Amino acid sequence: MYYIYHIPGKKIGVTRDLNKRVTAVQGYTQNEYEVLDASTDINYISDKELRLQKHFGYRVDRQSYKNLIKKMKINITEQTTTFPVPLDKLSENLFNNIGLKWETGFGDFEITASSLQWVLSNAKVSMYDKARCYIYNKAFYENVVNKEPAEVDFNAIREWANTRGIVEKGDMKTQLIKLYEETGELSEAILKNNKEDIIDAIGDSVIVLTNLAEMAGTNIEDCILSAYNEISTRTGRMINGTFVKDTI
Repeated sequence: MYYIYHIPGKKIGVTRDLNKRVTAVQGYTQNEYEVLDASTDINYISDKELRLQKHFGYRVDRQSYKNLIKKMKINITEQTTTFPVPLDKLSENLFNNIGLKWETGFGDFEITASSLQWVLSNAKVSMYDKARCYIYNKAFYENVVNKEPAEVDFNAIREWANTRGIVEKGDMKTQLIKLYEETGELSEAILKNNKEDIIDAIGDSVIVLTNLAEMAGTNIEDCILSAYNEISTRTGRMINGTFVKDTI
């Protein structure tokens, strides 16, 4: 079953799994969106999605849902999943295929914002055809599907900051300077390709940002969710190692 969902004031989209796509990925509860239509006919649902996007005044997708789903035809064996694009084109194609699902002997796999990064980091050029690349199914399963997600306890960070008077007695300007210091250390670590220092600097920066959010009268979770909601439907392509969003 395909569902057309509407997040008022934000977007209209199509999914086969409302809970995963709208709630888990985009962060909206059931009372924050509505289902406008549902059908097993992908042609009907794809065409209606475009009409509704235009009717409500939202940005109309460049490609219909049916074309997006059919765009990448992957090849699946017991050991590997092969993508029909060269390695340097994989990023662009995966961005255009968020939500793509396939079945393997290790269960159901899906391209999501998080799994996409693993695929890009672990895909290998096919030894038989340089215009194709692949991943090992078991490695994907162990590192993505079967891996317990790490949880950040922002409450522990806030408690640490509160016991030291950082939020109550601190100043946003001095915390901003602290953030500059941490990102400076991150820049140095990246230039030196020091993974341990990179991890440490990113972690320190997140802690400072958590404190800044509290001082601003909000929290880091809401800031992250707000940013993700804005970029979750953004389209674009990779240019010289940077994702450049579409302007139209």
